[in-house]
Amino acid sequence: MPLIKRFEEIKGWQEARDLTQKIYRLTMQAPFSRDFELVNQLRGASASVMANIAEGFDCESKVEQSRFLGYARRSSVEVQSLLYVALDAGFINQETFNALYQQADKAKALIGGFKRSLDSHKEGHNLAPHGNNPSRVP
Repeated sequence: MPLIKRFEEIKGWQEARDLTQKIYRLTMQAPFSRDFELVNQLRGASASVMANIAEGFDCESKVEQSRFLGYARRSSVEVQSLLYVALDAGFINQETFNALYQQADKAKALIGGFKRSLDSHKEGHNLAPHGNNPSRVP
């Protein structure tokens, strides 16, 4: 696996970012936008996938990095569960549910693959060393 210098290069983060953008657009529409609690939970869970990948990237140990990737995977499952709430409440149709559920599943799979790869390396890691991550974001 090539050296990853920025968390933005992680495929799971990219997929989670796209999912989060879709969740935000969806939850801005009525009647969804009026259910503040569900909107906050769904937005928070989707953003948590991205945030945990980024936070794990800056950890100094592989154990910590792996732990945060696990958190990110679990947040993607939380998104999936909350999508059922949105479906059952009539805020989304089955087609939208399926598309977002599958995208959350894809993010979870990408994160899981990255985590397994990270866990399989006994020494060192394939992420940029702590403190060498560029601070500029595209």
